[in-house]
Amino acid sequence: MNEHGFAWMLLAIILFLVGLPVAEELHVVDTTIVRASLYTCLLVIGVWSLRGAGTMFAVGMAFAAVGILLNFIHIANDGGTLFAWSFASLLGFLVTAIWHTLKIISRADESNIDRLIGAVCLYLLLGLAWAIVYSLFHWVEPESFAGLPEDASIQFDSAFVFFSFVTMTALGYGDIVPLTPTLRTFAYLQAIVGQFYLAIMVASLVSAYIASAREKNR
Repeated sequence: MNEHGFAWMLLAIILFLVGLPVAEELHVVDTTIVRASLYTCLLVIGVWSLRGAGTMFAVGMAFAAVGILLNFIHIANDGGTLFAWSFASLLGFLVTAIWHTLKIISRADESNIDRLIGAVCLYLLLGLAWAIVYSLFHWVEPESFAGLPEDASIQFDSAFVFFSFVTMTALGYGDIVPLTPTLRTFAYLQAIVGQFYLAIMVASLVSAYIASAREKNR
């Protein structure tokens, strides 16, 4: 990833994660329009942050272009199937970004601010990707979750983001519960990935920092 690319990616993710629940809470603007705008910003800034990444950039751009196009067609026609395909494209982009970010931060031989931001991006990307998966499951089977807010969108809602990160951090509030065996499997796999990621990444960053400090002291 290019210099400062992680910072732009982090900005796009935070904008999406914070903007969606705020829009739902305030009801100032149509949530569908806000969701589409945040979705587009995430993809555009995300693709821009991947520039110079070779094949990954081309793949990310393809997913982003398809996702943005389908998203705006969905807004104009209110088609549920188009929503599913647009968010499937977003999921494809997130997987591409996750893979590329993982390659970059795992190859770094020293601990610096770019690698730290990249590690944060990767963690947030994982949580957001799982949230998209949960929303797609809910779109296919609206009764797959218990405890969702009554006004939760059948398309995409901040409740899925909340459930995703609560699961990944192993907080386990228990207010939203997956009801199907497949969803439960995805949930406990996310909890495992989240805990192992924190343990492995923190250990990697600390060891890289120690190695870098020793090299400088020689």
